[in-house]
Amino acid sequence: MDSEHDQGRPGVPRRAFLRIAGVSAAGAVAAACGPETPSAPVASTAPATTASTPPASRLPTAPPNWDDLRSQLAGGLLRPGSDGYDTAKRGFNPLFDGNNPVAVATTSSVQDVQTCLRTAAGRVTIAARSGGHSYAGYSVPGGGLVIDVAGLNKIDVQGGKAVIGAGAKLKDVYAALAQAGRVLPAGTCPTVGIAGLTLGGGIGVLARKYGLTCDHLSSAQVVVADGRALTASAASEPDLFWALRGGGGGNFGVVTEFTFDTDPAPEELTVFSLRFPAGSASGVLAAWQQWISAMPPELWANLVLSGGSPVQCRVGGCYVGGTAGLNTLLNNLTTNAGVRPTQRTVKTFDYPGAMKYFEGSSDRQSFVASSRMITTPVDAGKVVAAADGKPGMDLLIDGLGGAVAGPAKDATAFWHRDALASVQVYAPATAKTRAKVTQAVGDVVAGLAAAGAGGGYVNYIDPALPDWKTAYYGDNAKRLQDVSQKYDPQNVFRFGQGVVG
Repeated sequence: MDSEHDQGRPGVPRRAFLRIAGVSAAGAVAAACGPETPSAPVASTAPATTASTPPASRLPTAPPNWDDLRSQLAGGLLRPGSDGYDTAKRGFNPLFDGNNPVAVATTSSVQDVQTCLRTAAGRVTIAARSGGHSYAGYSVPGGGLVIDVAGLNKIDVQGGKAVIGAGAKLKDVYAALAQAGRVLPAGTCPTVGIAGLTLGGGIGVLARKYGLTCDHLSSAQVVVADGRALTASAASEPDLFWALRGGGGGNFGVVTEFTFDTDPAPEELTVFSLRFPAGSASGVLAAWQQWISAMPPELWANLVLSGGSPVQCRVGGCYVGGTAGLNTLLNNLTTNAGVRPTQRTVKTFDYPGAMKYFEGSSDRQSFVASSRMITTPVDAGKVVAAADGKPGMDLLIDGLGGAVAGPAKDATAFWHRDALASVQVYAPATAKTRAKVTQAVGDVVAGLAAAGAGGGYVNYIDPALPDWKTAYYGDNAKRLQDVSQKYDPQNVFRFGQGVVG
């Protein structure tokens, strides 16, 4: 739901990454929410409606009775031309404002979700939406029905458990966790919904210490295609439970509620940013790849390459602990890189303060994005060369490993357990510049592939990604298809990059 297809795709806001690296948000180019944000090698220039709308021959000729559906919902139903529709249909990225769903259902209960599916399943394209951050606009299907679960936003943290409605946004999740003295690793974009982020995996600034968001999922309430409400857990619907942990949003049903296992919040988190001089990007990246793989799980770091001539390089992150232990680790990086940073900032916060530090803007952002994964160290010179001469573009390289690498690759649907880092390619764009920016992003993604980066992260979903099922899911793709056919045999939740499409 959120990263979203929206129960789709999400992350750490790019703007926050820039701040981590020592650039003020005001001076940064507006960016999407990113260590989670959403997809890649080349974002499609075609409207998402093309990819997410099935052929008319696959849909019945009789559309749903929308007036009848409206009368049955405790929430609401907005149609084109009605007050509030133009606002209700919007996703996070204005590039998809031209996508016009035939209806937007604002659900307020599980029963509302069931009613929507029993009325519209098989008649129109259906997409669940929580935060609306789908990189491909899949959560706003043209001519389809949006089931908006934003109203299902209850958050209840009791002891070590957190019960969170699928529509809850990360800013509210973190506030509730902090009040209870608990932690759940997740992204940092404040308006990302918990659903899409979890369903795609859930990369964040605490992932190396605590794992992915999906690794903490103990059960989920799901309404499947035929309208049944199921509980997915290790003991109940185990195949569905497996698929929900990294299999991507929008594929298997509409999740309405999650139950997570949480950990005690750390007493202190130390954040840092290092800005390096012009001309040093290649050497710093080469050293960073060796350095992050050797770091204790308490340290998470990313490296940001900002395109231009020359390419600029910044390293930022956080450490579960105080400044003394962190400074030694940072000195190891600068010594191995053979270059001193021109700016170095280290600050210590409590857990809620650190999450606030990483929080980016809630404003809608217009962009094109893509992703690759680094499993073994890539050719740093080729990566930097790919970004050279592309002002405004950023490559956000987020360290993985640590607790992320703990589970086996087939223990959950999240395939990239052995990855050293994810790479998000992000570039601001307008409707006028979209085609040009898309080409530039594609060129950079091709350069990453030539440098040794492969695969992709489903929460940064990309309509043009070659062999996307393998890129996102690896050898887990076949089992995901089997789960989809078990719970959605009529392919009700079809979309352009659905597991069964």
